[in-house]
Amino acid sequence: MFDRVWDVIVVGAGPGGLASAIYTGRSNLSTLVVDAMFPGGQLLITEMIENYPGFPEPMAGFELSDKMKKQAEKFGAVIETGHSVSSVSVDGDIFLVGMESGGNVKSKTVIWAAGSTPKKLGVPGEAEFLGRGVSYCAVCDGALFKDRDVAVIGGGDSALEEALFLTKFAKKVYLIHRRDKFRAVPILQDRVRDNKKIEAVMNKAVDSVSGEQFVEELTLKDTETADLGDLKVDGIFIFIGHEPNAAPIVHLAEVDDRGYVVTDDEMKTATPGLFAVGDVRKKPLKQVVTAAADGAVAAMSASKYLEEKE
Repeated sequence: MFDRVWDVIVVGAGPGGLASAIYTGRSNLSTLVVDAMFPGGQLLITEMIENYPGFPEPMAGFELSDKMKKQAEKFGAVIETGHSVSSVSVDGDIFLVGMESGGNVKSKTVIWAAGSTPKKLGVPGEAEFLGRGVSYCAVCDGALFKDRDVAVIGGGDSALEEALFLTKFAKKVYLIHRRDKFRAVPILQDRVRDNKKIEAVMNKAVDSVSGEQFVEELTLKDTETADLGDLKVDGIFIFIGHEPNAAPIVHLAEVDDRGYVVTDDEMKTATPGLFAVGDVRKKPLKQVVTAAADGAVAAMSASKYLEEKE
C-alpha cells in the first residue's frame, strides 16, 4: 500500500468508512481503507441492529458490518486492518498519511472516519480494575457476569440498550444515572421499566470503584445532597458518551468545543480534499444510518474534488 498514490484513503472501517469505500469504489477511484481493528467499528460491539432501513428483523452488528465489508471489496476497495494512523499532512496536492508502524501512505484525498472512543469516568479504581470488573462493552464482556450483580452507568440510548442486553446474563442490573430522568428514546425507557431485573438508581454518580482482585463495590455520591453510599456489585459497565478520534487531523480541520470535526453538508473540512464522516463529525444524530449517509456524501464529494483537480 506504500508503493502508489491512491485516489482515496479512508481512515476507519466502521459504517461511515465502509459506505465511503462502496461509493468511491463504484466511482472507479482507487480506494484504501485502513483501520487499527477489524472492519465494523461500533457495529462489532452492538449485539443487534433493529433500526437500519431494509432489515425488518434485527441483525447482529457483526453481520451487518461483514456485509458492508464484502460490498466495499466487491467494488474494488482494499481494506487493511491492524494499521493505526498517527499523522496526516499535506505535501502539495498529496496527503501523507503516517502509520504508527512507520511510513507514509500517499493519497489525493482522505476521508476521516475514525469514529470515537468511550469516555471514562475518571474516578479512583476505574483504571485499576479495567478488565477485572470494569468494562465499556457489554456485548464483549456480558457473558462473564452470569448470575452476578452488575451496574450500568449512563442515561442515554447506549446505556439502556446495554442494560437490557446484560439482563440475559446478570442476576441484577443497577442502572445508575446522575440525573432524575433518562435521555434515551421512549421505547428503550419502556423496555427498561418493564424489565424486572433492572433497578434504576437516579441522581447518583460513581465516586469510586473498589475491591480486592476484582470489582466488589461502588461508592455512589448523591448528586443533590452529596451523601455517599456503597453498592455491592461484581461489575460496572460505563456508557457516558464518547470522545472523537480526531487528533491526527485537528491541525487541518475545524473542531468544536468537544473536539468533533466541523464539516459542511458535503462533508468537507477546512482543508480541500479532506473529508470527515460518522461519529467523529459534529452532527445532531450519531447512528449507523447517518454514518453510512455521511460516507456516501463524502465519497461523491471526493469524486467531484478529483474531477475538478483534473
